[in-house]
Amino acid sequence: MEFGWAPEQEQYRERVKAALDELLPADWDETYVPESYASDLQVHFSREFCAKLAERGLLVPHWPREYGGNESPDWEHFILGEEMKGAGEPRGPQYMNVNWIGPTLMAYGSEAQKDQHVKGIASGKVIWCQGFSEPNAGTDLAALRTRAERDGDHYVVNGSKIWTSYARTADWCFLLARTGPTRKDISILLVPMDTPGISITSFPGVIKDGHLNEVFFTDVRVPVQNRVGEEGEAWKIVTYALSYERVGVPRYHTGLLALELAVEQLKAEGRWDDDPIVRSRAGSIAARFEGARLLTYRVIDQRVHRLPATTDANLSRIASLEAVSDLMNFLGEFVPDCLAGGDPLLEDYYRINIPAGITGGTNEIQLDLVAQRGLGLPRG
Repeated sequence: MEFGWAPEQEQYRERVKAALDELLPADWDETYVPESYASDLQVHFSREFCAKLAERGLLVPHWPREYGGNESPDWEHFILGEEMKGAGEPRGPQYMNVNWIGPTLMAYGSEAQKDQHVKGIASGKVIWCQGFSEPNAGTDLAALRTRAERDGDHYVVNGSKIWTSYARTADWCFLLARTGPTRKDISILLVPMDTPGISITSFPGVIKDGHLNEVFFTDVRVPVQNRVGEEGEAWKIVTYALSYERVGVPRYHTGLLALELAVEQLKAEGRWDDDPIVRSRAGSIAARFEGARLLTYRVIDQRVHRLPATTDANLSRIASLEAVSDLMNFLGEFVPDCLAGGDPLLEDYYRINIPAGITGGTNEIQLDLVAQRGLGLPRG
């Protein structure tokens, strides 16, 4: 089997790289990347950058033409994601809009929601945040307490969300809220972030500025027409969305780039050629990332051929995160000085991946899903 790219795919990758060379400022690596892609600096830049990508047909190439795309093969969008992530993700929060919010609204949104929001995302000028996790409901979304009580043609929302990246600068929130008495009576609301009653508190952490925000909702009135699907349908819709999210971040691509930087540093210090343990560890990590790459490509190929979703998406995420974990240990053991101001790109990689095994669903949850849905094992 040939695992290489077709000539037209290689040409597309070169087109993406040329756009990055043209559109990114000369001080991108030194000034913007160290601030992280959730920082106000990068988020504001992303609006301008993504609008220019949209003009070039490089923001949502795989989308239908009626929503601003070119109906290009899914592979082109995936190549685009690899190069953007490898460059420090200049799309900022737009990668989330493009990867799963837009496709989810195309599948489940009303015609009015599609016309407003999907086209807004395709313009590159609209920022979204994700209102999922809460202080007492992270992995277990069924435990969330934020409520949306029906009041005529509005919902009245009260509660809070945490770890909400981009909340300070977002235009809209893709919000999960409880609309009934049982654990799974949860609905999705599209909430303008300038609605009265919404307040945001940022807090510091190891991960860089912009990612850690708590959003409070106090008697926030949201029109019923902003609900996605019917009441209580959030589980079905979010499951669909997460099947895109789990392979939307090419961790193998950025991981291999970070590993290359670490190896270059070890060679510069004369610690590469003389230490077989270092070389063996680096080789093992590279192999893990390549395995994760092939698993992820398998999921994309299934989408290209319109096959039903499987637990392969969960497996690709598990493989990527295990490789990331090995690389994080490798960096901390062999090039620790690079993680404390010595190399801004490696430090940024390390910081952003500290919570990688938690964000988007913990590895333990992914393994449970594989056991139950893939292997048919009973719940523990």
